[in-house]
Amino acid sequence: MTDPNQDSDHEFRTGSCICGSVKFETRGHLRNVIFCHCQQCRKQSGHYYAATSVEDARLYVTGEEHITWYAASAAAKRGFCRVCGSALFWKREASEVTSIMAGLFDSPTGLKGGYHIFTNEKGDYYTVADGLPCFSYSDD
Repeated sequence: MTDPNQDSDHEFRTGSCICGSVKFETRGHLRNVIFCHCQQCRKQSGHYYAATSVEDARLYVTGEEHITWYAASAAAKRGFCRVCGSALFWKREASEVTSIMAGLFDSPTGLKGGYHIFTNEKGDYYTVADGLPCFSYSDD
């Protein structure tokens, strides 16, 4: 018998920005949460990013007109709500996968931590001590 929690047709999650102008649904499997400590993520969020990802074909967004995309580099862009400023998405150019900030999901999320990246750029005011694998670069 198949575990319904592992069956992508049964995985359904919802979420939104703070003000609710941007809402989304995901269907199917989500990647474990990656914690990114790079300087860009820290400067945009005030700490580090915690994000999962989903295939674009399984991401349904309402309120897209409220999303502003910032070209953070030649390789990727960041989406945020232009009404409340919530950080929403990270997307590599030409990718069919979108990263979604884990804190946007309604509870219960069912998400699990995966690993930390860019720990060589982490802030000097905290310690990474949760036992998850740490990488000084991105292997995503």
